[in-house]
Amino acid sequence: MAPLLSHQVRDFLSIGTRTGKIAWVAANGAPHVAPIWFVLDGDDLVFNTGAGTGKARALAREGRASLVVDDQAPPYSFVKVDGTVSLFDDGGDVRRFAALIGGRYMGADRAEEYGERNGVPGELLVRLHPAKVTAAFGVAE
Repeated sequence: MAPLLSHQVRDFLSIGTRTGKIAWVAANGAPHVAPIWFVLDGDDLVFNTGAGTGKARALAREGRASLVVDDQAPPYSFVKVDGTVSLFDDGGDVRRFAALIGGRYMGADRAEEYGERNGVPGELLVRLHPAKVTAAFGVAE
């Protein structure tokens, strides 16, 4: 099967340090959204979160989420990914991706620091598996 993310979408999601805004539904039905750091792994968007957070509990319960990444400079662009989520607590993978994510956002020289900080027991690795991708590039052109 062909990858769901086009080259243009993949490039947009991978270049620079744009944060993702992950949205989920709380147990009481209220919508929530929070900024996250992430990396791509194949077509999956991968991020860390604490196992005891409301976000982790909701993602485990609902099994789905939406994520938006936008460029806040003209001519403005965005990618929205809707899909299912999988949560993992395997220490090696949590630490490895925490280092990759930290390196992306804080620089390669700090990658291991963030791997050690965020790759500990109680942290989870979350994979958002895209089911639908909506994108618009150069909205204000």
